[in-house]
Order: sequence, then C-alpha cells, then structure tokens
Amino acid sequence: MRILFIGGTRFVGRAMATAAVDAGHDITLLHRGQTGRETFADAEHLLADRDEDLGVLAGREFDATVDVCAYLPRQVRSLAEALGGRGGHHVFVSTMSVYADTDEPGLDEGAPLVRLSDHATEEVTGETYGGLKVLCEEQAKSSYDKSDLTIVRPTYVVGPHDHTGRFTWWVRRIARGGEVLAPGPHDSPIQVIDARDLATWTISLAEDAKHGAFNAISPTPPFGFGDLLDATVRAVGPHETVLTWADPGWLSEQGEDYKSLPLWTEGEAEWTLAADPTKAIAAGLSPRPLTETVSDTWDWIKDEQPPLVTGWGVSTEREAELLTGWHGRHPTTPLG
Repeated sequence: MRILFIGGTRFVGRAMATAAVDAGHDITLLHRGQTGRETFADAEHLLADRDEDLGVLAGREFDATVDVCAYLPRQVRSLAEALGGRGGHHVFVSTMSVYADTDEPGLDEGAPLVRLSDHATEEVTGETYGGLKVLCEEQAKSSYDKSDLTIVRPTYVVGPHDHTGRFTWWVRRIARGGEVLAPGPHDSPIQVIDARDLATWTISLAEDAKHGAFNAISPTPPFGFGDLLDATVRAVGPHETVLTWADPGWLSEQGEDYKSLPLWTEGEAEWTLAADPTKAIAAGLSPRPLTETVSDTWDWIKDEQPPLVTGWGVSTEREAELLTGWHGRHPTTPLG
C-alpha cells in the first residue's frame, strides 16, 4: 500500500510510520521538516504547513491516509479538499478526550461526546481540546464516505520516544529507587496504550479498511494508578523502592497537581480512563504487558538521554519535603 501520513515524525506518528514500513508499505510523510528526515531516510517527504498550502498533494494518489495531527476542523476540511478523493481509506487519530464526563466505568464508543459552546474557537487548551477533536471527527464524517473512514481514539500514549514528559517522569523517578511519593487514591482509574501497539493496530485497520470509531485503550478496567506504578516498580525499580501513598486532598492543599505529579487526576475519579476496549480488541488491538513498555521506555531513556521536559514532576527536594510532611501527619503506612 501507498500510505500518506500527515505528521508521522514524532512519537505517535513516528510509531505509525515505522509500523507501516515494517509491514512493507511505501510511505509518504507530509510535515514541516523539523524532524523525521533521518528516521525515515528512504521515505518520501513532502514539506508543507497544513495551515497554509497543501498544493504539494496535487495529483498525488494514495491507498490510505493517516492524519495524526489535526486539532481544528478546518485542518480536516482543507486536507480532504487537497486530496480530492485520492487519499484512499482515511484514518483520523482522535482522542478519548472527546467523551463527556461520566459517573461510572465502562463507557464505549457510543457514549456522549463533549460539545463546545463556541464552534468558532481555535485556541487549543485543556478545556477546548476534546471539543475541538469532536468537531474534527464530525468534519471527517462529512468529508469522507462512512465506509472509507476510521476514527481512532487513544488514551494516554506511552512508550519509547515519548516527548510529552508525563509517563517518562515516573519511569525516571522510580528507576532512581528509594521512597517514592505516590498520589492517592491507589485505585484511581487510569488507562494507557503503548505507541507501538497503537501503531501496529492502526495500520492493520487501514489495511483492512475497517470503518467506524474505536477506543484505543488498555488495560480492561478495573485498573488503577497504583497498578500503573506497581508495574513500573516491577519493571525498573531497584530492590529498595517503596511507594508511599499520600492522601489526594492533602497533596492538593500543599499545592500539588497533575503537573507536579504527572498523570494524577487529583483525587477525582475520571471514568473516561476506565473505558471499555472490547470493540478495539475484537478489531485486533493486542497490548503488550505494561512492564515491557516500562522496561523499553527506560532502555530508550538510557540509550538516547532525552532531556527532561520542563514543567513535569516534583524536584527531589520538594518530594523529600512532602514525604516528611506526610509522615509527620501519618506516621504509619498511608493509603494502600
């Protein structure tokens, strides 16, 4: 197959492009030229800014198109217009953030979606991200025939080449060992997906031209933040590593949040992180063990020495201060 990737050079897109090459497909990467040339030296590179001019696609034809980086509905529309029906089966990479809040686990692809009050907004923030992706999905549905469109909704994507700094912060911290501050509650729902598993599966969806929306999530609930950190300890934690679980209300009082303790939901159960993966699994999604993802991520960190991402995680000094404060209030082992 000839597959066009919009994006395809960083993390999620890189994993998908790699999976396509590994499966024997010819790939074309449309990007701005900031990354990707060395990683995919044998691929065709089309340099363009999707917000400006997509004329480079004129006259080109593909068997499938994978859009990794659309955040605004006009970007979806302009791509469809530039391809003019020559893009083959279309895969739009969306997000689990499209779902409205729910008060119970197990939501599936038919659950209610977020709705923006202002459809003209173009500022991508934590508050508008999900709603804008919903509008992107709707634009894709109006731009392509139903049988030619696949919508993939990933949860937190993790693994080697993760540039976000969220999951990797925990891998780095736990690999140092010692007493690790863990934000409760232990059973707060969380789901992640290895970028490589997401990628292999997404390419198979394009190969088989499977249409519809799929939640790209793992593991099947119940699965809590404690399970995530326990798996990380098993994979990379030195023998003396201990997780100390602190009360979420107390941590919030100390000024900590999802940035200082990445992936933490600050004590509120987010049931969109306990969704049902049945449809995706039936369509071939096969996540690897989380310990393998953690180990591979740590190997990548050691080999390539990616810089720490500013703004994520507490400092060593602040963590020690918080642990001292918590033990002063709760001299026995806290939440488990």
